[in-house]
Amino acid sequence: MWRAIIGALAALTLAGCTATGGQAGGNPLFAGADPDALVVGDTVWLYPTGGWSGRAFGAWSSRDLRRWERHGPILSLPDVTWIDDDGAREHFAWAPGIARANGRYYLYYSVGPQNPTPSRIGVAVADRPDGPFVDSGRPLLTGGNGFEAIDAAVFADPRDGKRYLLAGGSAGATLRAFELNADMVSFSRELPMPQPPHFTEGAFMHERDGTYYLSYSHGRWNRDDYSVHYATGPGVTGPWTYRGVLLESAGTYRGPGHHSFFTDPASGRLHIAYHRWESPGAEPFRGQRRIAIEPVRYRADGTIEPIQMTGNHRRTR
Repeated sequence: MWRAIIGALAALTLAGCTATGGQAGGNPLFAGADPDALVVGDTVWLYPTGGWSGRAFGAWSSRDLRRWERHGPILSLPDVTWIDDDGAREHFAWAPGIARANGRYYLYYSVGPQNPTPSRIGVAVADRPDGPFVDSGRPLLTGGNGFEAIDAAVFADPRDGKRYLLAGGSAGATLRAFELNADMVSFSRELPMPQPPHFTEGAFMHERDGTYYLSYSHGRWNRDDYSVHYATGPGVTGPWTYRGVLLESAGTYRGPGHHSFFTDPASGRLHIAYHRWESPGAEPFRGQRRIAIEPVRYRADGTIEPIQMTGNHRRTR
């Protein structure tokens, strides 16, 4: 996740859109941050932070990873009944996570700021991936006591079909894991989660051939050290073996992070969606971050090759 510069959020625009809300081309795809991915049939959906003055969420969809259509707003903070219960003067829409279950769609989203009141994670429900999403009526998770409730991501365990929510980071840099009830809007229990090395925020989990891959962001969201690292383990709660860096600053692309993985339905290949700064100048970086996607390659031993960032329409499927 990230610490919002209020003015930057308010000014964030979705550059490159056509009159009908679409965009075509290679990396970068569009302005935004913290993309969570969902595949529905032949369509890839991305749910990012960004747009609507930082007070609502939208989505983007594509069937070919090159032409993207904008949808939204799909959920606006003023429509959430509990949003002002903490007494904070302003609230901001951060880092959504998306899941599909029970024939419906569940949007898990962060509500900032963390100070002077703890940030919170809410969950909203829709019948379609483009919404509209309706909030469940209460926060799912509230921060405090050194824990910041941000960066929700849902993992469906292929072993038992259960779904787990990963959350937390930044202030305290603490990762927590919860088993979700079947209703997807409440918890069954909290699981003990060993803290992975170099964890800051933005955790994501996927599984391959019995190995669980826990990936996450490290560093400061608006500085050059922001990067994606990963660890592997035998289950949802590890224990974790640190495997190294997947994405780090290179050339004019700086501070890549807060990512998700998805399988392209057309090619069957795994991809990563992430945000980065494009030639941002001196630290701390300011302006707009942009969404990009890259193919992911595994080595013979199951580890992941470091990911090379691409641009200028050179990305391949």
